[in-house]
This record gives sequence, C-alpha cells and structure tokens, in this order.
Amino acid sequence: MLEPLLLVSVLGRPSLGRRRLIDGIRRRVRTGTPWRDLPPEYGPWQTVYGLFRRWQRDGVWSAVLTGLLISPTRSVTARWTIWIRDCSRV
Repeated sequence: MLEPLLLVSVLGRPSLGRRRLIDGIRRRVRTGTPWRDLPPEYGPWQTVYGLFRRWQRDGVWSAVLTGLLISPTRSVTARWTIWIRDCSRV
C-alpha cells in the first residue's frame, strides 16, 4: 500500500532494503530511542537517519500521509480525529 507513494532512488549505492530502513524509522519514531541506539537489524543508524531526513526534506512523509488519507481503497475520504486525554485532573 505504501510502495506507490515512496520515491525510487536510482543513484548511489544499492539499497540495503527499503523495508528494513523504514522499519527502523518506525521503531525510532514509536519508541523515541536515540538514532544511535537503533538495533543493528535495521542497518547502520546513519543510513536509517539519512533516509528519514532526506524524505523529510523532500516532502515524502507528508505525501505518504496525504496518500493514505485519500486512498483509492476507501470509499470515503478518511476523517482522522485526535483525542487527547488530560490526566492532570482526577
């Protein structure tokens, strides 16, 4: 589902496996762990971070979010609502 939304790079060294790098980005964003502490199964942290920053700079992440919201598999455009729970009051 994400594949059509992602850029294809034809320059530079061969890819280490885009899925592995994206999984590393997802883990870092989900857990908040420092980039340097990513487990080695995602590849070198510098490579994962470089892909994240390049896609952030090029607007890929906003295009992915927009593409997922306006997915052709949905009959109606998704409507996302964010709920925030205030735990400061009991």
